[in-house]
Amino acid sequence: MDGTTERDFDAFVARVRPRLARAFVATYGPERGQDALAEALAYAWENFGDIRGMSNPAGYLYRVGQSRTRRRRPVAFPRPGTNGLPDIEPELAPALEGLSERQRVCVLLVYALEWTHQEVADLLGLSRSSVQNHVERGLDQLRQAIGATDDD
Repeated sequence: MDGTTERDFDAFVARVRPRLARAFVATYGPERGQDALAEALAYAWENFGDIRGMSNPAGYLYRVGQSRTRRRRPVAFPRPGTNGLPDIEPELAPALEGLSERQRVCVLLVYALEWTHQEVADLLGLSRSSVQNHVERGLDQLRQAIGATDDD
């Protein structure tokens, strides 16, 4: 890459890396999430000429990271009380692991990371209403798994 393209790439990475990192960690957990991010950014470096002209390069790179880090083992989220995490419902981590990948990603991006439904839809290549459905179904399953009701 020439100097101009390197600066362009650095600016591109500064813009998309934080969002991709959060999405991959929400999807796969910390370890595999970092692997997926590294794979996606390596691909972006190798193919930056094509990537920078895309209408949704972050969404495309999300798919690259997914395909290059196929599931090797189930997602495992750290349990409360480890790694300096704040106190949370003890059954939340296992309940999150029990959701489908799509539901888990949508719920975590919307509620834990405060993304809008449209931002999640753009990243995942879904409609906004599909994201809303995944969030609603995921929240219902989480409530059932931890025994929460609307009265709680």
